[in-house]
Amino acid sequence: MELIIGQTHSGVLALASSRSLLGGRFALRCLSALRTAGFHKATHPKNRTEAPDSSLSLSSLGFKPQIEPGRKKDRSFVDIGTLKPAATKVSPARDKPIKHRKAKLQIDESLFSAKSFAELGLSPRLIDRLNEAGLTVPTDVQSVAIPTIAQKHDVVVQSYTGSGKTLAYLLPILSEVGPLKKVSDDGMTPEQKPGIEAVIVAPSRELGMQIVREVERLLGPADKKLVQQLVGGANRSRQEEALKKNKPIIVVGTPGRIAEISAAGKLHTHGCQFLVLDEVDQLLSFNYREDMHRILEHVGRRSGTKPSGIMGPLARRTERQAILVSATIPFSVVRAARNWGRDPLLVRAKSVVPLDSLPAPGPGVLASDSKMTSTTSSVTQGATESLPPSLKHYYCVSKIQHKVDTLRRCVHALDAQTVIAFMNNTKPLKDVVFKLEARGIKAAELHGDLSKLARATTLKKFKEGELRVLVTNELSARGLDVSECDLVVNLDLPTDSIHYAHRAGRTGRLGRKGNVVTICEEPEVFVVKKLRRHLGVGIQPCEFTEGKLVVCEEEE
Repeated sequence: MELIIGQTHSGVLALASSRSLLGGRFALRCLSALRTAGFHKATHPKNRTEAPDSSLSLSSLGFKPQIEPGRKKDRSFVDIGTLKPAATKVSPARDKPIKHRKAKLQIDESLFSAKSFAELGLSPRLIDRLNEAGLTVPTDVQSVAIPTIAQKHDVVVQSYTGSGKTLAYLLPILSEVGPLKKVSDDGMTPEQKPGIEAVIVAPSRELGMQIVREVERLLGPADKKLVQQLVGGANRSRQEEALKKNKPIIVVGTPGRIAEISAAGKLHTHGCQFLVLDEVDQLLSFNYREDMHRILEHVGRRSGTKPSGIMGPLARRTERQAILVSATIPFSVVRAARNWGRDPLLVRAKSVVPLDSLPAPGPGVLASDSKMTSTTSSVTQGATESLPPSLKHYYCVSKIQHKVDTLRRCVHALDAQTVIAFMNNTKPLKDVVFKLEARGIKAAELHGDLSKLARATTLKKFKEGELRVLVTNELSARGLDVSECDLVVNLDLPTDSIHYAHRAGRTGRLGRKGNVVTICEEPEVFVVKKLRRHLGVGIQPCEFTEGKLVVCEEEE
């Protein structure tokens, strides 16, 4: 018997190796079938009487090749017959591919030109608050974003800075949660569900507090406790006490503080309906990676996922609606929106398109140029979407030791009363302020190393007109809302076109006129021309002579 088993093993291996040229699939089928059929037959007791030197063939192993008897042999093709393994039952559910059905985009485009907030389907109470605040006509982006968000779509809102993006997402949220929510069909106000209904994440304390003040203005003095700030730099224990005492429905904060309090078990957001990421392109930076991961994991449940896939008490999570907001939308934001939401829409002024319809960046784009090229792609649509339309752009060539004096002459030539001057580093800020003060211009510095009280005091003085020039770094490039600002000066060149757009967006807000002047050295002129090409706007060369701004002819 051992001899028979040995011959069978050697025959099987020889057969599999000789047929390997026909594909590994056939060899595996032979081995599987031989184990279940021929091998057991060869070792059956009745075969012990067979001669040990009997020839090994497919027929002796139990297979019947289907070969036509009159067919001639073809050396280029060998027909060994069709093996018939045992039939296996396959579940019918596996045969049917699961298709994801996308909801049809049904948005009334007539609302894109709405002349009042009442046409956008907001709650009557909220419209009354808007009228009290003097807000009656929605901006272009608000006319599109409000009805789109109200239809429960995950969205990416893109519009130039100062176009009213904050109200574009706050108004549909306040129409669904809180004391200003819509009245049901039976005339009764739906009962308020306890817990946090909306989480708004901002990259800076200034932007976070600006959003808080906007919500408080809409809610009114009696209900302003329903919004709670969780920004870094503030007293954490007081924030936790306010969460427990006031039971807010809206939380606004920075990623680090929200993630910190959430990890401590003091912030419960599993029942949250709305997740808003303001200045989302900044929130995607590596510094916020761990904090954003926790926020996305603990705020509600991603739309489109089934509760049955989540075990334990987490199955009771509410399906959230993701709202991503920024003036510039590089492809990293598009990729994040696809991962964090379900069939997200890109909302621009007077247009709504599915985000999946946007093309991916070409394979030839270098990583170092990805930010620069993103503004020229269809995702950003150049300056049309990322810059206020009423701005004028200039650049002036100056030596580095004369930049502050050029700034002084620029302020007087344009008769600017509220000026923001940007630099890339923190150390030179104090020196620039000292030189401006010595020339009779009231100025102050603003950066992240200042205390919260010092920053708040400086911003208050600047908004009230006590300061003429605010010298700052990239901290104030996002979310700083000073509507009276009429001039932005770049004492240092921005690192890319996206940062230029955010700096320039501090002026010309809500349709006002504004000027952007970049003061650069002679070797840096090519960078300005590159910014001009990527942004698609005319940045004209200029000089300041005899107290006036004079546009020069550019040398080829």
